[in-house]
Amino acid sequence: MKRVVLAYSGGLDTSVCIPLLRERYGYDEVIAVTVDVGQPEDDIREAVERGKKLSDVHKLIDAQEEFVRDYIFPLIKANGNYEGYVLGTAIARPLIAKKVVEVAREEHADAVAHGCTGKGNDQLRFEAVFRTTDLDVVAPIREMSLTREEERRYAAEHGITFETEKRWSMDENIWSRSIEGSELEDPSFVPPEEIYQWTVSPDKAPEAAEIIKLEFEHGIPVSVNGTRVDGVSLIKKLNEVGGKHGVGRTDIIEDRVLGFKSREIYEHPAATILLEAHRGLEQLILTRNELRFKEFVDRTWSELVYQGLIMDPLFESLNAFVDKTQERVNGTVDMKLEKGAARVVGRASPNALYSKDVSFDVKQEQRGAEGFSVYHGFQSRIFWKQR
Repeated sequence: MKRVVLAYSGGLDTSVCIPLLRERYGYDEVIAVTVDVGQPEDDIREAVERGKKLSDVHKLIDAQEEFVRDYIFPLIKANGNYEGYVLGTAIARPLIAKKVVEVAREEHADAVAHGCTGKGNDQLRFEAVFRTTDLDVVAPIREMSLTREEERRYAAEHGITFETEKRWSMDENIWSRSIEGSELEDPSFVPPEEIYQWTVSPDKAPEAAEIIKLEFEHGIPVSVNGTRVDGVSLIKKLNEVGGKHGVGRTDIIEDRVLGFKSREIYEHPAATILLEAHRGLEQLILTRNELRFKEFVDRTWSELVYQGLIMDPLFESLNAFVDKTQERVNGTVDMKLEKGAARVVGRASPNALYSKDVSFDVKQEQRGAEGFSVYHGFQSRIFWKQR
């Protein structure tokens, strides 16, 4: 018996993959796996109902805690950001692929499959994990070059129905929400407010600002306003609080791995707050040389995540450096949320490198700095004299 395990979201692409895997690829059994990384409850419910109806076996795996602990927390420590994108979808795909492979091993499957097209980044993120195994990799939508209209016709022929046709293509997990497609593919098109679900428009946010206090231990957020909470609850709370103030909207032209430019819109209130707070705390604690070098490490780390290359040995090495720097990143950060902005307005740490000895109000012998100033810019002065 030929058996395949499909990464199943419940949407059109992965739903039409199920009959395609039987009819066009000859698989006798299709196992659909939905991994919960914080999608809306309605989406999970629909995926479960549709998956049970269409596939031979459907499995739902709750991976929210693992997602936050093993993927989001390392992202915060590395200030994960690619061209303004907080890597929500990118960081989730390897975890989903990992879970699919685990099921494939348990079920003694012959292959793993995904519903990605040949134009996006997700095919690379799934397959970077899939291809570390000896399992066959199947991508029906890409291999058959199917258009959305062709998928819709095929779905109708096989009794696969959707209550409403979504105007926009959306992907959501606990860390971010992405919106793309339709008119949004035109870079000059002004997005309507209806596309946003997590955030209010900044001009309709409360007039009164709100200040929240975050505590970090070893670079990881552990409490909000003095109350310790688990990672999943902390992120959900900040999504709610930040969204109320219009924090966390991004509209960018993004450079995809394959070289395409793509118009992408994201919502990520908690990510915006936590990344800004974490950077503010690092500035207080890490040395100038550490900050300078870590900026390069963080950018490289983010590019590997965006490309789906977290299996690369370099990724492990980068995490080792990041973890070493985070041993001292302990303390609190006060964040002011106001009309779409999240700003650091206070920070404190027992590991701060800040010294009051350099204050303008401290009486101190200053002539020692003269020797330094004499030679500061010395080569530049020679250059200008020669010129």
